[in-house]
Amino acid sequence: MNNINIVLSNNKEVAQDKFAKLKTEGASLYYGAFQALRNVTLDMPSCAITAIIGPSGCGKSSLLRLFNRMNDLIPQARVSGNVELDGIPIYNPKIDVVEIRRRVGMVFQKPNPFPMSVFENVAFGPRRHGIKSRFELAEIVEKSLRHAALWEEVNDKLEQSALALSGGQQQRLCIARVLAVEPEVILMDEPCSALDPVATLKIEDLMRNLAEDYTIVIVTHNMQQAARVSDMAAFMMMEEDRAGVVVEYGPTSQLFTNPKDKRTEDYITGRFG
Repeated sequence: MNNINIVLSNNKEVAQDKFAKLKTEGASLYYGAFQALRNVTLDMPSCAITAIIGPSGCGKSSLLRLFNRMNDLIPQARVSGNVELDGIPIYNPKIDVVEIRRRVGMVFQKPNPFPMSVFENVAFGPRRHGIKSRFELAEIVEKSLRHAALWEEVNDKLEQSALALSGGQQQRLCIARVLAVEPEVILMDEPCSALDPVATLKIEDLMRNLAEDYTIVIVTHNMQQAARVSDMAAFMMMEEDRAGVVVEYGPTSQLFTNPKDKRTEDYITGRFG
């Protein structure tokens, strides 16, 4: 394999039999007559970071949204196959979708703080879940901001508008907002694409720290980032009919240094994509 100047982090060993927090078996996604994903089968381990990589349009974000049923919000979207959280099929009609979205939080490509104070941004979710005590909310806000490595920067700005924060601070605030409702899984859709290199490294450091307690799935176009932060990696491509498929999935160190599929090597080395 050609020298591709990819620096792998000290990815932790993820045992092959480690408990799968998220699992798909033959999962396919359709938007009306169009098939966006075909026969996706993945086991994503608990308390690890899984990176989803691949060229634009191959269905990475659509796959990410399978895990908290955000595709339900798209007209004519339907899913076949199986998607599980802790072994429970989340597309079972009896499943509480609101609870699924609490357990599986989402951080988007661009920071999207609400037009309210820093405090109210973080307290928003807990309020919606019935917590009214100002004292209890204050504890949750501080804990979430600390966990998002933001408390020291904003503890004297809690009543100021969240829109006044820098881009990197806004993204960490959005992560704190997700953490405030005590999720188990955090989905990140290109969370650093709108950030400068310094802010990007802060988010990456934060991801590694969060992975001690949370399962993280990240979509990224940045090969260096995938190599630095993830433990497992899935490479996706688009077939001739434009359906996204998983070409290869495995430990990040293996996928980047000794890929089993020639298409994976071609993408990582920049021959296409």
